[in-house]
Amino acid sequence: MFSRFKYYRLKKGDNFLSPFCVLMFAFLLMTACENKKNKIGALYTGPLEIVNNVEVKYSELGKLKVLMKTPKSFRYQNETKIFPDTINISFYDTLGTVVTRLRSDSGRYDQNTDVYIVKGNVRVVKSETQEILTTTELSWSPRTRKVFTDKPLAVKNNRTSEITNAIGMDAEQDFTRIKFRKATGIYKFTGP
Repeated sequence: MFSRFKYYRLKKGDNFLSPFCVLMFAFLLMTACENKKNKIGALYTGPLEIVNNVEVKYSELGKLKVLMKTPKSFRYQNETKIFPDTINISFYDTLGTVVTRLRSDSGRYDQNTDVYIVKGNVRVVKSETQEILTTTELSWSPRTRKVFTDKPLAVKNNRTSEITNAIGMDAEQDFTRIKFRKATGIYKFTGP
């Protein structure tokens, strides 16, 4: 009855696979099929929105107070807006006349603090008094209607040639009143 079954003895050089090779192949096959964990890629941190030829208008009681123009704006996830190119801002009086102009290399708007910050070669020109303020950074809060900085700045009056140097300042948004924090300057006085 058992004569039909033949037992093969493996000899060196036979074409059959050894049990060790079969087990190794099965082990490799099982580890290759292991569930791979989902790899989470890096979160996107780039801009959500890119806008060209931007104009931001700020008004009070229906009258234009501030007009900002810049070639490009990037808006990010945290609502911060970056203005990578030149920014030109005009400040208006109650009659709608431009009283002050500001120019800077770049800027940003921080939603959390509700503050616009302009940077790099900031130049402010007051039309009426012909004063020119230069600094590296200025901040403007629409909520408080104040402009401020803690950076070094210089103000030159083209009419009188007076120069004021300071570190830090606070001003009204149209620059009608400026308070310097640490100021030095060259002034002309004429006595009686």
